[in-house]
Amino acid sequence: MADKPPVALSPREALEQLAAALGCSPTSADLAAELDRRDDLAHLRQRFLLPTVADLPPSDLSLVDGSQDCIYFVGNSLGLQPKSTKKYLEEELEKWAKTGVHGHTQGSRPWAWAEENIEDLMANVVGAKPEEVALMNGLTVNLHLLLLSFYKPTATRHKILMEDNAFPSDHYAVESQIRLRGHDPKDSMLCLSPRPGEEMLRTEDILEVIEQQGDCIAVVMFSGVQYYTGQLFNMEAITRAGHKKGCYVGFDCAHAAGNVELKLHDWGVDFACWCSYKYVNSGAGGLAGAFIHEKHADVVRPALLGWWGHDLKTRFQMDHVMDLQPGVNGYRLSNQPVLLVCPLQASLEIFNMTSMEALRRKSILLTGYLEYLIQHYYTWDPSRPDKPHVTILTPSDPQQRGCQLSLSFSVPVSRVFQELERRGVVCDMRQPSVLRVAPVPLYNSFSDVHRFVELLGASLAASGQK
Repeated sequence: MADKPPVALSPREALEQLAAALGCSPTSADLAAELDRRDDLAHLRQRFLLPTVADLPPSDLSLVDGSQDCIYFVGNSLGLQPKSTKKYLEEELEKWAKTGVHGHTQGSRPWAWAEENIEDLMANVVGAKPEEVALMNGLTVNLHLLLLSFYKPTATRHKILMEDNAFPSDHYAVESQIRLRGHDPKDSMLCLSPRPGEEMLRTEDILEVIEQQGDCIAVVMFSGVQYYTGQLFNMEAITRAGHKKGCYVGFDCAHAAGNVELKLHDWGVDFACWCSYKYVNSGAGGLAGAFIHEKHADVVRPALLGWWGHDLKTRFQMDHVMDLQPGVNGYRLSNQPVLLVCPLQASLEIFNMTSMEALRRKSILLTGYLEYLIQHYYTWDPSRPDKPHVTILTPSDPQQRGCQLSLSFSVPVSRVFQELERRGVVCDMRQPSVLRVAPVPLYNSFSDVHRFVELLGASLAASGQK
């Protein structure tokens, strides 16, 4: 009889097993050091520019050593700068200075098709075929372009299903698309909330709504990872359920791209869009991405046309006869700014040195380690009710989250945030009461996590005294 495959250990089990082998406590800095030593992806950190504590404006150098690297746990808001970004930007500025208009067709990234040189790398990150991905515009612009084609309301099928607490820009886009088609968001915007007293949407509740109301839903439009709670939705199950009821299914993957394993093509997702400045590290306002499944390449057409949607082979014939590229490439409107292509290329080349599978494997353990230490030190203790404590809102199941943990506190979150910033920690506060903390596997270490948890203790203590 063949041997059974080994059962994967949970992060907690893996940490406790390694600590026992080392003869140390799971909370020891020795465990963090050993985890970093065993990390096959640790070298990727050297590909990024990491600010020191002294670089950060809020740091209080009376509290912490300014020469240390900061604890950068905010890749869910803005990723670090790849070191090669500056080199690539300087190459294009030099080419512009020396060759002028010839830069459109010359050099390693000709401006007329520079973004097309890296779309295969982007496709690898989101689990798509290169021809299903376009790099263009900003996230919400791409969402509008996609909804203009996929949202075709009728008298009976006119609703868009989404999360009630979706990112505000998604709400604005959906509301305006509904109004544009002559419908009222009060009637056509179906927003799903968690059960009373719960923070997360249950997959079974999402699927039940699709089953019950699918005949009047035109588009199911969820995020891949929920920005506030860090919940990773079961995109495959949602897509399958939507298709069963005849709905188009799309996702805003802003917090999923570069964070979790995506298989947009294999799951049969109809459309998706994402920004690239978070986990994909392209810089503030970086070039965004869009996906349309190949099954729609010759069926669903763009509602708005522009020159860059014209096939490159005939684009410059200037005959006013649109030779539309199939699929998502036909949605291009204008040439892409090469200065935004450069940092995205720099980052995607780093992603290409590994795989999303390997990054995800490290991420599960890295975030699991953070969860373990927070629960060990800062869970509410009934014997010490006045001691500041932390509650983790994000699902404890690693398969239902990315790298982010959303934390709430027994003391005002603004105080905790302020005290962490004074100690050289970069994270993200979101109203009304959450601190979002994201150890990113591309450049964060297990020692970063250990340091963060120590600094969190000092910050909680200082917050409780005020």
